[in-house]
Amino acid sequence: MQFKNRALKRMFGPVKSQATKFARIFLISATALSLIVPNAAITTAQAQQKKGLPLVRDAETEDLLREYAKPIFRAAGLPAGQVEIVLVNDKSFNAFVPDSRRMFINLGVIMDAKTPSEVIGVIAHETGHIAGNHLVRMRQAASNAQIMSVIGMILGAGAAVAGATTGNSSIARGGAAAITGGSSLAQRNFLSYRRSEESSADQAALRYLNIVGVSAQGMLNTFERMADQALFSAQYVDPYALSHPMPRERFNALQNRAKKGKYFNKKDPQRLQLKHDMVKAKLLAFTSHKNSVYRAYPEKDKSLPAQYARAIASMRADKLSRAVKKIDALIAKGPQYPYFYEIKGQALLEGGKPKAAITPFRKALALYPGNPHFEIWLGFAMVASNDKSYLKEAKGLLTRALRKDRYSMTGYAQLAIANARLGDKAGADLATAQSHMARGDTRSAQRYAKRAQQALKVGTPAWQQADDILSIKMPQARRR
Repeated sequence: MQFKNRALKRMFGPVKSQATKFARIFLISATALSLIVPNAAITTAQAQQKKGLPLVRDAETEDLLREYAKPIFRAAGLPAGQVEIVLVNDKSFNAFVPDSRRMFINLGVIMDAKTPSEVIGVIAHETGHIAGNHLVRMRQAASNAQIMSVIGMILGAGAAVAGATTGNSSIARGGAAAITGGSSLAQRNFLSYRRSEESSADQAALRYLNIVGVSAQGMLNTFERMADQALFSAQYVDPYALSHPMPRERFNALQNRAKKGKYFNKKDPQRLQLKHDMVKAKLLAFTSHKNSVYRAYPEKDKSLPAQYARAIASMRADKLSRAVKKIDALIAKGPQYPYFYEIKGQALLEGGKPKAAITPFRKALALYPGNPHFEIWLGFAMVASNDKSYLKEAKGLLTRALRKDRYSMTGYAQLAIANARLGDKAGADLATAQSHMARGDTRSAQRYAKRAQQALKVGTPAWQQADDILSIKMPQARRR
């Protein structure tokens, strides 16, 4: 079926039928935005250190960021699959790289950016830090739970540096509080904010943008705002401006060179701009009150992003029938766009109709074969339907998805339920252990892994998976 709108056709096009490797990132989350977005984003370094970063998963947003980042990574000479992008549920504008393998990007980066090139510019700058080996390497053997606390330390170190730079003692003390505690990891410099390295990352970003044919104007817009914010109290400045200080003189030098690029006046493709606007609308709808959504996208706005935002807001606040009606209107405009079917399935699943959710999730997967997010959604709906006839198919879907997305807490939890209902107690215990591992709860994971291993045949893949969990050494309690 063809699209009824030319802009939709340019934007959506055929979806490639390849399984994404992008989903193989450590996360304490499920498969979709509303199931895992906390009620309030944690923004302070101290809270992040105690509770872990509020991370989110969303197939559509990840797909967009992958499209932005892939050519930049290639231009930087980074091997395919080396860098994984992790979404942070925070509306402030911030991004950082703790090592050579992960790039953390706040939802606020997308929500604040008016154009794709603004986000691409941030990715290019962070890639410059990775390619330039500006980062002190974190211990490769760090567990997921350790990594979460390390990220809090990273942000604390950034706040301390920013406080010292701006002369704001309260910020410096707050940052110091986040990185104290006696840990040897906390004594490392996870990120370097030396001006030379920031300038080097700037220049590298310009090279990458020129190679891939993207205007540097977006990056300049972001950095100009950062340079302007340096004039105000640091407590009102975006975290990105604190951890990546942009003095006016450095911005002027960057601007002079950027304007000489042959793509400086090039506009972002309409197709990419529409995809950006769609994701931006989606994120606002999932992270804001319905009233805020309607202020940003009033009924008189008939654009597709506006209708998308209002449909999601309705899904979260209105009766199911009203929400489905709005989503069906979207599907009528873009019948080949898989994420509209995902939203419909999610509305039905969360609205207490899991069996009805199977059809839209199956359609989303048919349009985007191999997508692990959709496979987990579909398996979830099948398990939740309480229809035994779906259990074997659900188990197959969830097992296949978890080979590609090994850190989906919800995926493992649903697989555990499916295994238990099929009479596979050992498989249920193993999946439960893996769910706890995805959450960062090693102690609980090992308890279930031990129980699973006792019922498994020695040397089998399942037995080995349980053994891998049991082989993780628990940290020793600190003596006082």
